[in-house]
Amino acid sequence: MNRDPEVAVIGAGIVGLACGAALARRGRRAVLLERHASPGQEISSRNSQVIHAGLYYPTDSLKAQCCVEGRERLYSRCELHGIAHRRTGKLVVASEPGEIEALERLARLGRANGAGALELVDAGEVTRREPRVRAHAGLWSPESGIVDVHELLSSYQAELESLGSEIAFHTRVEGLERDGALWRIETRSQDGERFALRVPCIVNAAGLEADRIAALAGLDTSALGYDQHLCKGDYFSVAPALGKLTNHLVYPVPAAGGLGIHVTVDLGGRFRLGPDIEYVEDISYAVDPAKAESFAHAVRRYLPEIDARHLSPEMAGIRPKLQQPGGPVRDFVIAEESRNGAPGMVNLIGIESPGLTSAAAIAERVVTLI
Repeated sequence: MNRDPEVAVIGAGIVGLACGAALARRGRRAVLLERHASPGQEISSRNSQVIHAGLYYPTDSLKAQCCVEGRERLYSRCELHGIAHRRTGKLVVASEPGEIEALERLARLGRANGAGALELVDAGEVTRREPRVRAHAGLWSPESGIVDVHELLSSYQAELESLGSEIAFHTRVEGLERDGALWRIETRSQDGERFALRVPCIVNAAGLEADRIAALAGLDTSALGYDQHLCKGDYFSVAPALGKLTNHLVYPVPAAGGLGIHVTVDLGGRFRLGPDIEYVEDISYAVDPAKAESFAHAVRRYLPEIDARHLSPEMAGIRPKLQQPGGPVRDFVIAEESRNGAPGMVNLIGIESPGLTSAAAIAERVVTLI
């Protein structure tokens, strides 16, 4: 490192990069410690790449607030830096008459959150907007969209580095302890080289390992409710032979624990289905081809022509959920830890969806806590 950093950000996913850039803009020299060879190799690059409007989250929760604020910051950043994106809009559909009430509740929640000019539409309007979709009603969300995550990651990296901050790749954090008024961070490189760094402040943006980092700092993660649960989501690509499957993002009414298997499209026009939800003990990105039938069955409720033979395994992602299987919905944790005996440490725990959309808003909150 060229100069002694003032802040160490652990993790160079989209949230860590956004924090590093926000700190650097304010003249705070940061070093990002990333165990992989490049940014965003875990949660950030293994998701639907959707810009969420803010429909789904309890009003006044951090998820709702950060999603709506982050959405606007994200669209502005994309325009300013020429990052590939598209405000596609999203249609949430009720496949059965009994789901219409849930759709109406979702509309009320989204409006309370500031999710944009939401519109409830009938079956005829659903067909007009999406000729291949069959549904009894829909909720139109014009503020939803998609973004090229890799371009977004690169823009944050370029910004923070241009302002004098740095990223140390292949650097795993193995120890944290207070050293007077500073934090001593023990790290190990890919080659086994050990290095100790002292900084006044730490931002824990370690994603899947955020609870491990909190524990290294001496925090009782179980008592604080910081233990994360790995939740795997698989994706299947749709055969190009089906052509333009939808005009917009199409989602079912949310299912327990997630948003349901939905249809998204990337900026290259490729369609995919997913993700499903499976709590796992270990990280694996393998996709079981046998799941194609269950994916097709789920999506046929609103896209009747989908068949398992149209689907191919594409990718999987792991989300760090604070919510236990079958447990109540949990909010983001964005907390400065002085009261828990770790002054100068800001923990970002359970940053799952809508973490990508929320990244810039989370970063602004972090800056106020450092």
